[in-house]
Parts: sequence; C-alpha cells; structure tokens
Amino acid sequence: MSKKNNDIEKVDGPSFEGVEEASVFSLSEHTDTTTFYGINNSNILLLKNLFPNIRIIARGHVIKIQGSDAEMEIFKNALGRLELFVLNNNSLSHENIIEIVKGQQPAEITFENLILHGVNGKSIMARTKNQQKLVNDFETNDLLFAIGPAGSGKTYTAIALAVRALKNREKKKIILSRPAVEAGEKLGFLPGDMKEKIDPYLQPLYDALQDMLPAAKLKDYMENGTIQIAPLAFMRGRTLSDAVVILDEAQNSTTMQIKMFLTRMGLNTKMIVTGDITQIDLPMQQKSGLIDALEVLRNVKGIAKIEFDKGDIVRHKLVQRIVEAYEKAAPRPPKGGV
Repeated sequence: MSKKNNDIEKVDGPSFEGVEEASVFSLSEHTDTTTFYGINNSNILLLKNLFPNIRIIARGHVIKIQGSDAEMEIFKNALGRLELFVLNNNSLSHENIIEIVKGQQPAEITFENLILHGVNGKSIMARTKNQQKLVNDFETNDLLFAIGPAGSGKTYTAIALAVRALKNREKKKIILSRPAVEAGEKLGFLPGDMKEKIDPYLQPLYDALQDMLPAAKLKDYMENGTIQIAPLAFMRGRTLSDAVVILDEAQNSTTMQIKMFLTRMGLNTKMIVTGDITQIDLPMQQKSGLIDALEVLRNVKGIAKIEFDKGDIVRHKLVQRIVEAYEKAAPRPPKGGV
C-alpha cells in the first residue's frame, strides 16, 4: 500500500450538511470495496456504531470522515489496519473489525488454517489451536469426538470440514443428526413430516451451512439428498457410506443410541461427534451415551478426541466470561445428567 493511500488529507466536505471541512481516506485501488464496506455497507454501519462521534460517508474508494482530532487519529489508524487486513486476506467480518478496532490481532488466514471459502467468498478457517487440531485429525481419523463448551466452534468447524469434503468430491453426502430432547414431547407426536419435526432441533446446523453454501445450492442439496437430516432416533438399520456424518449435542444421546449411531458407519465415511458434557438434558438416572462412548472407546485406534475449552470460544467476548462464571458457581454435573 503506498503512502498516498495511507494519508488522510483535509479537503472541503460538501457532502456533510453544515460541516465546513472533512477528512478523506483513500483506499488503495487494489482494495475490493465490496469486501471492505460489507454487504449493504454493513461494515460501514458497524464502524459508525463503534465510532458514534465520527461522521462517515463512503463512496467508491473514498471515505469522507469528520470528528475531533483525537478520534480522527484513532479512526485513521483503524481504517489503515482494516484495509491491510482486507488486502492480505480478501475478507473482513464483523468479528475482524471489532478485534482490529480494539487493538487485538485477528487470526490471519494461512494455507494451513483455511478450510474453505463460503458464501460471498467468506473465508472459513480454524481460529484456535483446538479447531486446527480438529481439522488436522480429520485427515487421519475416521471417527472424531469434539468435546467442549458452547461457542467454541466445534460444530461449525465440523460442518466446514464436511462441506469441504463434499465440494472436493471426497464424499458424496453430508448427514446431520441431533438428539431431539424436549420435555414431554416425542418426535412421533409432533406435527409435520420428518424434516418439519426435526428442523427446530437442527437449526444451528442449518445456520452454519448457510454461511458455506449459496441458498439455491443448499436447497438443491437438501432436495436431492446430498445433504440429509437424520434424526438420531430414526437412523436404526441404515448404513452410511461415502459421507461425512455429524452427530451434534451427543451428550443428550443414550448409551444405546450412540452405539447404534457409531455402528452405522459404512465404507468411505467419516463421523464427527460433538457435545458438551456439562450440558446434559437426560433424566438423572440415565447415563449420557457420549460419556459412555468416551470411556469405552478411549483405547481404540483410528479415533481422535479433541477437547475444546473456554479459550476456544469465538462468540461474543462476554460468552467466555459467562462460561467461567457458571464453572465457578456450580460443581461438575453427575454423569447421568443435570
């Protein structure tokens, strides 16, 4: 990036009503403005929220700004770092912006940690060492257990690996499963077909898929069976071949259910089992199938176990503090449930 494009120079600002002067930040001609500004200018809107006392007008490669000298200096530095990140990574998420504005260093995208490019070229990557371990272990193991707290990225990373395998034609199908644990309700008594019954329980998985596949392509995959929903209770008798199979929230499966699930593995299939053993919703007298499987299979070759922790949490920073507070406030739940 040249010095000319880094400088903010004072110019007349007719675009600001009642403001005599504004400053101009000129983006490099190599900077993709769609990536920098975000879809529907969402990145600029976020910057306006982060810098409420600075007025911003962005057109093309020119950003006009106005505010106090101190705030302008901070904003100028932030814009320069944001542009550098875009030039290096060809992406810019809201999380990246917040990290950069706060002075933190966002995770750099490298050949090793990039999993795939999702919708609108979004870089889907391993952001923590345990997410990277899941990526690495996926290459050499057919069954993986990813255990850890909510927000640690274990399920999102698992789905990204499944989508990559599908895109690379390494697998023909993605099969998603989740136990349906709802007090007083059984799937058979819920209205609608199987998809309608299980959809509410699988919504977090769909949310991840929508980040990685265009809506039309995802719809096609769902309709032709390339991506399937498979409620855990309904999987008995199937053999799952040429697929990546993900069992999410496995802590809420029974011992018999998880044994049944694991023995569905067919040729050229990989399975990823995710769960949080501190969030068991089974009755007190019933042992979690996930805990049982981890004990029974601990010495079996070809199986990897990745333990995520609060350091892997990639949601809002407050989530990590919430997890820590609950860990301090309550003892570890019994193996049978909470």
